Amino acid sequence: MAAKDFIVAIELGSSKVTGIAGQKNLDGSINVLAVVKENSSSFIRKGVVYNIDKTAQCLTRIIKKLETQLKTQITQVYVGVGGQSIRSVKNVVTKDLPGETIITQDMVIELMDANRNMTYQDQEILDAAVQEYKVGTQFQLDPVGIQATHLEGNFLNILERKAFYRNLNKCFETAGINVAEMYLAPLALADIVLTEVEKRSGCALVDLGSDTTTVSVYSKNILRHLAVIPLGSNNITKDIATLQMEESDAEKMKLKYGSAYTDNNDIDNDLKYSIDPERQVESRKFIEIVEGRLEEIIENVWYQIPSEYYDKLLGGIILTGGGSNMKNIEKAFVNHTHVDKIRVAKFVSQTIQTSNDDIKAHNGTMNTVLGLLAKGDINCAGDAFDPNGDLFANQRPQTPHPTNDHRPARQATDIPAGVIRTEAEKQKAEEERRRQQEEEERARLEEERRQQEEEARIRKENSPWNKFKKGLLNFGKKIVEEED
Repeated sequence: MAAKDFIVAIELGSSKVTGIAGQKNLDGSINVLAVVKENSSSFIRKGVVYNIDKTAQCLTRIIKKLETQLKTQITQVYVGVGGQSIRSVKNVVTKDLPGETIITQDMVIELMDANRNMTYQDQEILDAAVQEYKVGTQFQLDPVGIQATHLEGNFLNILERKAFYRNLNKCFETAGINVAEMYLAPLALADIVLTEVEKRSGCALVDLGSDTTTVSVYSKNILRHLAVIPLGSNNITKDIATLQMEESDAEKMKLKYGSAYTDNNDIDNDLKYSIDPERQVESRKFIEIVEGRLEEIIENVWYQIPSEYYDKLLGGIILTGGGSNMKNIEKAFVNHTHVDKIRVAKFVSQTIQTSNDDIKAHNGTMNTVLGLLAKGDINCAGDAFDPNGDLFANQRPQTPHPTNDHRPARQATDIPAGVIRTEAEKQKAEEERRRQQEEEERARLEEERRQQEEEARIRKENSPWNKFKKGLLNFGKKIVEEED
């Protein structure tokens, strides 16, 4: 029996591309209908597409496999955006107001659009998180309705290299897959693994992936910093492989013997770890390699946390991703960051109904794609079809049908945090920016015209002829007064 309505999300990771389909229930839980994974190490590196054709082929296979399981065509998908080069930068936009002006929603939108129209060399603004607004000397999250002469907006812009972002879009275009919405993967992950208390009191979310480690800092329910470190658990595997073994063997040893922290008193200099029945490595050497690389990763994580939040992480550090499964990972983070509150988020906060073993493993590797699935709110299901039916009857089309479910272009204030603007929304913002520029230019020209007219009037009044006429008039008045 074909599924009726469902959401489809795709996560493009350094080790695998994951496609997932699920239905949202009224109680907030999610029923997972299908999951498909494909290895991506040959065409995605550091979370970034570098072979467009191979990625497009992989996406096509994933969609076909999902459709076969669902017995329904997929019209569109939600896509997570992450990987190397994603970073956050602060920006301030100011606006002087005439006299004591009451701030309106349009003024706030104008400020947000001005921030969005900032240009960074070779960088694309994916999202902009409002930090706060400064009205006079006071800081506000919502300045609308306040009277002021000056409005200042503080923003956190999330950037990615334009080439990487274009490549990602090109993959879906090549595969003929409609994108319902692109979402910042780190923010989708944060929303499904962090508690409201952690976000409000201040915390750092660390996603330990295979090729990258993503750091997201929250305080007062607002994203304060985001960075992707080009180091992950694969670096540990490659370091172990320097002990004269294949990477596949090194990965097995990491999973079997790897520990993020080992007390010196527990190290046995005579103990050896077996690679296979014929080969062994010294346990001390193995421990030094694993802990050495992990220490580098943790130090880079701590470096990415802004210093002003060092003593404000009351919610602690939350670890997730495949790398968080390493033994004693909490102890290693405590030792190197001196933050005592460390939590490993093995699974998401929402109730998930599934028969999939990877999801039921609760090992942090499926958290991001589940977060993306939870963000979806547009039906991705098309027509039902029989994958085992007649070859020509009810056959799946080569590319998905165009969909009319796409939202109309939204204003900046209507776009949820983490959602990457569509081209239509960018165009609408650009048109609004031009309209405002034209209005400001018209107002400037009108003010110049009034000033010129006033200056001309003053010049005319102060001209020699006018002064002479005034003099004659005053002289005449004086004579009349004397005669009277």
